Amino acid sequence: MKKFSLFVVASVIVLVSCSKSSGGGTTNPGGFVPDCTTAKTFSGDVLPIISSSCAAAGCHASGSFNGPGALTNYSQVAAAKSAIRSAVAAGTMPKTGSLSAAQKSAIVCWIDAGAANN
Repeated sequence: MKKFSLFVVASVIVLVSCSKSSGGGTTNPGGFVPDCTTAKTFSGDVLPIISSSCAAAGCHASGSFNGPGALTNYSQVAAAKSAIRSAVAAGTMPKTGSLSAAQKSAIVCWIDAGAANN
């Protein structure tokens, strides 16, 4: 019986230690790992996604009070960049529909690179 108990304890330790890896580096909610191999711009990459997936759905259009409010221009998006990054990486936004991995990467990588007005 002692051997069996020892086996069970050892198995649990192995399973727990292998179930999640800290891996160092940046942690993203939901396990999302962005592909930042190419630089992203606000006007060319991020704004079109925000406009079609966030503002156009009415959730963050002009005059909105949802979450960080309206997300229709650089100033508004930049002011909410931390909340946007968290929600996009976790997959909790947008509420209506979803973003592709490439769209998520564009937003997260742009923010991680400093969120320039470009």
